[in-house]
Amino acid sequence: MTAESPVIRVLAVDDHPLLREGIGALIAAEPDMELVGSCSTGREAIQQFRTLRPDVTLMDLQMPEMNGLDAIIAIRGEFPDARIIVLTTFAGDVQALRAIKAGAAGYVLKEGVHKDLLDMIRSVRAGRRTLSPEVSFQIANHISDDALTPAEIDVLRLIAAGKANKQIADQLGVTEFTVKSRVQNILSKLGASDRTQAALIGVKRGIVDLP
Repeated sequence: MTAESPVIRVLAVDDHPLLREGIGALIAAEPDMELVGSCSTGREAIQQFRTLRPDVTLMDLQMPEMNGLDAIIAIRGEFPDARIIVLTTFAGDVQALRAIKAGAAGYVLKEGVHKDLLDMIRSVRAGRRTLSPEVSFQIANHISDDALTPAEIDVLRLIAAGKANKQIADQLGVTEFTVKSRVQNILSKLGASDRTQAALIGVKRGIVDLP
């Protein structure tokens, strides 16, 4: 490659070996890209970033030991110019906005990796912030929604974990009446008909993680 068009050095971080292999095969076929490293946890991502200083890092969000969001915050805290693309299963608007606020420059769904990833790597390397169309739609679709409060998110997280109101009240140190009130607010704000649907919406939008 010429000095005007250097090879883009990529680090892939995902706890699924098959996805890492697929990304490696995609990148290997591109003359302007090179996979310089891959790992499966957020902690390894920070260590490898320090060693390799990749041009673009591909970061899964759901990983053992340290999740991708915390890894993004740590890497960007140490290397403010780090360019990171999030790889995720869900097109959740809340999760996407959280990642963008943490410093992610791109956001792509795993199901769209073969279609969108290579162009996104080039775009992010050039300094542009890029979201997949599905994620952009979700953000636009919910931009005027009334956001859940931190207390309501705590309740929703426990609902998603299968807890009953009394268990939630005991765990959070509040009354059962308070929990019922928060559940009603959650259903209203999410447009959910019941607790199960609220939990599903919460996971899909990235408000809470899967238990």
